[in-house]
Amino acid sequence: MPNVHNVETLALIKEELKDVNAMWVVDYRGLTVKQIQELRGNVREAGASMKVYKNTLMHLALDELELPNMDEILEGPSAFVFAGEDPVASAKALKDFAKANKVLEIKGGMMDGKFVDAAQVEAIASLPSREGLIAMLLGTISNPLVQTVRVLNAPMEAFARCVNQIAEQKPAA
Repeated sequence: MPNVHNVETLALIKEELKDVNAMWVVDYRGLTVKQIQELRGNVREAGASMKVYKNTLMHLALDELELPNMDEILEGPSAFVFAGEDPVASAKALKDFAKANKVLEIKGGMMDGKFVDAAQVEAIASLPSREGLIAMLLGTISNPLVQTVRVLNAPMEAFARCVNQIAEQKPAA
């Protein structure tokens, strides 16, 4: 007969996995309590949450929701970072913390229902933020329009300069 606490935890994990578009798995062995609190704060600022669950319960939840199998990274102590709307921000928070604290190991995770390994998480962390990507897209879209307006506006500007020069010469004469 399953433990009541484990059944409740499994239901909670499944609920969290339904609403998340990315989840990162880290090994937090060797971090002090203060460092873990700092990591949780950094993750929270990035719009994500960090929880520690039993690997077997996570495995069961992934199986029941038909999500990718992550058994290769679900070994040893694991903390799970559930990304919010911007998975890049939470991956960056983990990467920056791991850079400052060599003990933290990014094992991998899941994004958009697909397994990603540690190298892919690092690559995701090196992407610009969602806002940065939107700004780049808007710049790419608006640049040709701005250039077109400048080209179309050039003859009018030249005409206005000529009229201005003539107007300045007339009173002087």
